[in-house]
Amino acid sequence: MSVAAKAETKTLSDAEVVEAYLTASMIPDPDAAAAYMKPGTVITFTGGRQFDHPRGPTGFNARRYRWVKKQMDRFDVCPGADETVVYSIGTLYGEWIDGTPFEGNRYVDRFVVKGGQIVKMDVWNDSAERILVQRGIEA
Repeated sequence: MSVAAKAETKTLSDAEVVEAYLTASMIPDPDAAAAYMKPGTVITFTGGRQFDHPRGPTGFNARRYRWVKKQMDRFDVCPGADETVVYSIGTLYGEWIDGTPFEGNRYVDRFVVKGGQIVKMDVWNDSAERILVQRGIEA
């Protein structure tokens, strides 16, 4: 069953909201991904770049990668009184903008979910270090 079909048949857990967001963002379909976010959510991307819609990271990634996907290894869920923090931990794989394939690029995404919607997202990964190594600079 697709993530969209699951959303229609039951309420998603906070981890499932995050997984659905990430799945849509990898298509990439930033508008579908935005359906899992409260409007105005701040996405703090690698390097401290801030965006207010999934189109921001999608546009940034288009300048760094020909394509990129996430191998989502696990979700760590930390429930709170009125919000849940969900970490998605895994690796990136794809092709750099020059067509060179890569895999095993570690990432951690941190989401705050409140009332079934993402209200904050922070993104970290090793891409910058890998780009430095490609250019002969010790990272």
